[in-house]
Amino acid sequence: MRKYLIGLLSFLLIVSMVPLSGSAVETQKHDVELWNAVKPLETTVTFLNTGAHPDDERSDFLAYLSRGLGVTTASLIANRGEGGQNEIGNELGNALGIIRSREMIEAAKITGVTAYHLSETTSDEIYDFGFSKSPEETLSKWGEDETYERLIRFIRTYQPDIVMPSFKNDPSQHGHHRTMAILTERAFEDAADPTIYPEQLKEGLSVWKMKKFYFPATSKDTATTSIEIGMYDPIYEMSYPQLGEQSRYMHKSQGMGSDIPVAPRQANLELAHTTVDTHGSDDLFAGVPYDLAEWAQVLPKKANDLKGQYTKLQGKLDSIVAAYPDRNAVFTQTQKALKDVRNLQKKTETAKLDKELKLDLLHKLGLKEQQLQTASFVSSSLDVKAEAASNILTKGQETTVTVTLKNNGSQELEHTQVSLTAPKGWKITANKKEKALSPGETAQLTFNVKVPENAEFYHAYKEPALQAVVSYKNKGTATVQTQKLEGTIAVLPDAAVKLNPEDIIVNTANVQKEIPVMAKVKNYYNGKTKASVSLKVPAGWKVEPKSAAVDFASQLEEKEVTFTLSPPADIKSGDFNIDSEVSVNGKTFSSTIQEISYDHIGTFYYQYPAQVHGVAFELLKNDNLKVGYIDSGFDMVADYLSNAGLNITKLTDNDIATGDLSQYDTIVVGIRAYLSRADLLQNNARLLKYVEDGGHLVVQYHKPSGDNWNKDTSAPYPLTIGNVSIKWRVTDENAKVNVLKPESPLFNYPNKITDSDWDNWVQERGLYYPMAWAPEYETFVSMADPNEAPFDGGILMAKYGKGTYLYTNLVFYRQIQSQVPGGYRIFTNLISYGSENE
Repeated sequence: MRKYLIGLLSFLLIVSMVPLSGSAVETQKHDVELWNAVKPLETTVTFLNTGAHPDDERSDFLAYLSRGLGVTTASLIANRGEGGQNEIGNELGNALGIIRSREMIEAAKITGVTAYHLSETTSDEIYDFGFSKSPEETLSKWGEDETYERLIRFIRTYQPDIVMPSFKNDPSQHGHHRTMAILTERAFEDAADPTIYPEQLKEGLSVWKMKKFYFPATSKDTATTSIEIGMYDPIYEMSYPQLGEQSRYMHKSQGMGSDIPVAPRQANLELAHTTVDTHGSDDLFAGVPYDLAEWAQVLPKKANDLKGQYTKLQGKLDSIVAAYPDRNAVFTQTQKALKDVRNLQKKTETAKLDKELKLDLLHKLGLKEQQLQTASFVSSSLDVKAEAASNILTKGQETTVTVTLKNNGSQELEHTQVSLTAPKGWKITANKKEKALSPGETAQLTFNVKVPENAEFYHAYKEPALQAVVSYKNKGTATVQTQKLEGTIAVLPDAAVKLNPEDIIVNTANVQKEIPVMAKVKNYYNGKTKASVSLKVPAGWKVEPKSAAVDFASQLEEKEVTFTLSPPADIKSGDFNIDSEVSVNGKTFSSTIQEISYDHIGTFYYQYPAQVHGVAFELLKNDNLKVGYIDSGFDMVADYLSNAGLNITKLTDNDIATGDLSQYDTIVVGIRAYLSRADLLQNNARLLKYVEDGGHLVVQYHKPSGDNWNKDTSAPYPLTIGNVSIKWRVTDENAKVNVLKPESPLFNYPNKITDSDWDNWVQERGLYYPMAWAPEYETFVSMADPNEAPFDGGILMAKYGKGTYLYTNLVFYRQIQSQVPGGYRIFTNLISYGSENE
């Protein structure tokens, strides 16, 4: 069989490197869904790829393994990517983690890979805290034992034959990547050791011995195995690397995906460890039984009867694949093979075999049972549509779920049944009737569902609360498949409050007498209701009104209430919180529900406390300063500065193209705005002319590639952003900062900057540091990560004509949006430069 596969793929590579054309091909339609279901029957191999963040998966190679060969393939990712940047919106932190997790799932659907995470919840210990330069730092924050225990548990559950991390433990790599490489390699032996986390074995897991461990090779010269994966697949009408890129397009928040031609491509691997005899072969699968027929050869002589049955079963599986695209033939053969698999499972369980071998065999038969049920379900052409009357539920609510079945196939499905799965305590009632569903026949079942008062609220990382389980029999063989309901089923509070702003500062230099806070109350209860919303302020504060009543006529209706906060005139510097509560239906809730909705992933929700986070500190500012802000959509700095009392105007396309820019003392360019604002790119010359005529331009960081930054023309003088970017950053948020020109107004007006202004920074100091710049630029700060040479390009400024141009790659947006006083004070100084004599 393997020789046949290699011959077929070689043929495809040689003959079909470029898609065929012509009317015959254009009219040919491939049953991709059926092919995806039957192809995995050809092999028993399981493969695991590990990484640190969503989008770390080796998409091209995984597409080749899964779609090209049918190998059962998974990606295990450590965290949710919460610390990354967002190229499609302003969600950061946990909300971004939800987006990236869903993008990973959608990407995996394209390549046929199953996506898993070690991180289990929002703000999990295994969190993406930002770029790390070492495994030691990573594990100190993740918790080495917790991370490793979860990894061993996953391996013992998934049971891979071959494992490969996406990256090596190389000093040039992200510390998170290096950590997963180190832990995955360590687990190669430890997952098979019963003394490692023995409590897992008491819970019912078994030790698992992986067979081969590979690292990705940097080139063919260092590889022990090189595999051609660039061939065109006529079923998918693209090559495997192209299929991989289609999946990468799903990582939209990270700007992934590219259009590539069909072309040869090698996957280069380094074999680091093996527990099997490869007989001198460098083949990826050497020493690893490829299918049930090869497993038969591993069986001892005393099990000759089993040998024959395993060989015969693989022949039947191959016949199912050969029956493609005939759904009727596939269905008939699949039902027979399902019965054979189940019989062989029973015989293997009772056979006198080596424990490790029996574990392997039962695992492989279990996979075949799952795959055959999927092939049966797809080839039956049974259409299932399951939907709830309301996708948003509240505690105590009753709703209905309707499941519609239509037999679009040519086989009768006997004893067809549908049930709903739900968490413990949910009440589900239905008239359960077994029914024979003839070809062309439709059946509809309705379930009454009651949500208990103690139901758990929705969490984006947990399994759906409701799922439909569909089963049928044909020729006495049962098939069971679980189907998700349409959309996202979410149990939410009866009402939730969204506060604006969620972050405020009180300026101790000039304490505001009144601070408006708008509370947007949303009704999630299914019907009319009355609610009362209030804010709980710290001692010494006042709030008006004390509470406000709102009436709702229907679910999802929103009402707005404006509160006025009055801080004490003698407020002390420090942090404070203001909580919000909404009382409805005799219950009190204090949550914000952030609705996350994008076309490529769907709609999801993130629930967090309804609070205003505040900080009091001294912020001196020039009240006459007028600032124009070119908002990139990737940060909310303009809004935060406005809330702090600065005069900020967001510049529109027309403002940049034809408006009077001279009215602004300073213009600020948001992070990566040359990527998101085509109008900025087109009118950059106007900005440089603004500087030349006497303006002050402050440009925040951009990536060295992909952000449309031109080292020669974006700035008034040449400025090159550091590449490879992972080297040009200071990740230690507590790194010592040396001010090179302490006498500069940048550190004296309007705020006197001291060492304390560099305290309590979050995530990092700076990233994408410039690596080269023209002599016209002055440098102002120097900083470094431990044991590294310092960077002095964090703030660069040059005179240009009558004005000044300032470029900074320090992450002020994270500091300002995290309410770090020094971030506000330093950035206010940067944008106030030149106004000190006004």
